[in-house]
Amino acid sequence: MFKKKLIPPLLTLIIWFIMFYAALPPINIQSQEFWSFVISMIVVAIVVNGYAIIKNILENPEGLTFRERIKKYRKFVIIAAAFALFYGIGTLLSSPILRAGQYSSLLTVNSSNFEDDIKEADFSQIPILDKDSAALLSERKMGSMIDMVSQYEVSGYYSQINFKGRPVRVTPLEYGSVIKWLTNRGTGIPAYIQIDMTTQDVELVKLSDGIKISPSEHFGRNLDRYVRFRYPTAMFLNKNFEIDDNGTPYWICPVASKRIGLFGGLDVKGAVLLNAVTGEHQYYDVENIPTWIDKVYDAELLVQQYDYYGTLSNGYINSIFGQRGCLQTTEGYNYIALNDDVWVYTGITSVTGDESIVGFVLMNQRTKETNYYQISGAKEISAMSSAEGQVQHLGYKATFPLLLNVGGEPTYFLALKDAAGLVKKYAMVNIEKYQIVAIGDTISECEKNYKQIMSESGIVTAPPADEKTYSGKITNLWDVVIDGNTCIFIELDTGNGLYGIEVKNNLNILSAAVGDNVEIVGYKTENSDVIEISKIKINGNPNKISYSSYTTLETPDAETNETDTNETK
Repeated sequence: MFKKKLIPPLLTLIIWFIMFYAALPPINIQSQEFWSFVISMIVVAIVVNGYAIIKNILENPEGLTFRERIKKYRKFVIIAAAFALFYGIGTLLSSPILRAGQYSSLLTVNSSNFEDDIKEADFSQIPILDKDSAALLSERKMGSMIDMVSQYEVSGYYSQINFKGRPVRVTPLEYGSVIKWLTNRGTGIPAYIQIDMTTQDVELVKLSDGIKISPSEHFGRNLDRYVRFRYPTAMFLNKNFEIDDNGTPYWICPVASKRIGLFGGLDVKGAVLLNAVTGEHQYYDVENIPTWIDKVYDAELLVQQYDYYGTLSNGYINSIFGQRGCLQTTEGYNYIALNDDVWVYTGITSVTGDESIVGFVLMNQRTKETNYYQISGAKEISAMSSAEGQVQHLGYKATFPLLLNVGGEPTYFLALKDAAGLVKKYAMVNIEKYQIVAIGDTISECEKNYKQIMSESGIVTAPPADEKTYSGKITNLWDVVIDGNTCIFIELDTGNGLYGIEVKNNLNILSAAVGDNVEIVGYKTENSDVIEISKIKINGNPNKISYSSYTTLETPDAETNETDTNETK
């Protein structure tokens, strides 16, 4: 009889252990996941022990009256009610309704200057791939690895990081199935994939020792279970895959805290760095996290905290009714690399649903530093529609834009993809004047077209940062037709290679001849050794032009032109 009474409690404990082993909730009263787990434990206990409880009440082995028997179990009802009341009061006291000021203070926002913080775009460092394109390239790369494709698959992490000064996405492989895990777990996962987001090169990086800790592992080597058993009270957020400067794979596990009441004000207080190969781990407070780490704060968390800042600064009631001074982020976000960190970019708009932005913010994913830039213009969605409208006959779809400084102008940069997800063209849209849209088959061509359109629209762009002055005598001169456009290439006696300029917008260049002394202002274009001419003097007579990739030469006045002709003769 005694053994039978032990069966329900023992069965309850076994089920509780299995539940914890599978769900892995933090043992922390600030975690709503923990409270949900406790409720589940109570329900399981009632179900498993319900028959024994009812039988004990009905059979009355102690000889108690029915009221006494009910009263005996009333304490459990009181405990459950107190539990629910505590949870409800904790939720209310943690809500923005009562704590609007504290919610709006979760994020400190600094006002900054666009041109000071965001330098002229270096297109050799611009990430032109989004996550979907990176995934497509990774799958193709994996398909070519005959020795691995049958055993492993590409995971879905695709963390964007800065690696040796370049924007890349990295993602580990994962076991193809439980059977393949059983046959390969001894050596671990042998490689990860690295995608260069500027060149679109995909590299399968093989490891001398395989990855032993990952989400595709089972039992004790499963990532979530591994860190939970070592940090039982930590409230982990989304874990990220990164590599250090030596290419060693790590899992970055941000640890959350609730800064407002019991359940409110989600923020990051630190992170656990876990070596994916050896399993070694170390906790760092957020202010001490190593600088090679790029992502501690999720983009969604940063966006949420800015929305609290933008809507609740003047109180909760104002955010619902008057909405004076209320701002919010736009529908999406993207990433930009600055000063060896990854920043989240998103536009800021009015809560009334305007189709324009009043500015934008950059938020550092390692430090949470947030800078606001006051620039009015089109929302990202409007820019995407404008770019798609230029190629509507092709049916291309625009990616969410990147924010760039092109010629001193805040500019949206977008990739245009076909139905297969391949990047076919590029687009640039002026933020403040989004009717200015340029399309190109290459980034260089897109930039040229964009600057030309801005020049024709009266927008004077800043000169390229690497612009230099060259002088000498023309020793060779060629005219070449490229993509239907006639270009002039010049070689000087001082060397330095070739100088190029397009004829269609620079007709005065036709007066140049071998033997002329010239002074050239120019810069090297992307992936080319040709110096593109921005300004040119022939025989000491200036041909003034605006700064643009097409280097438009203004026609000299009649008097100057006549002098040039006589001197040439």
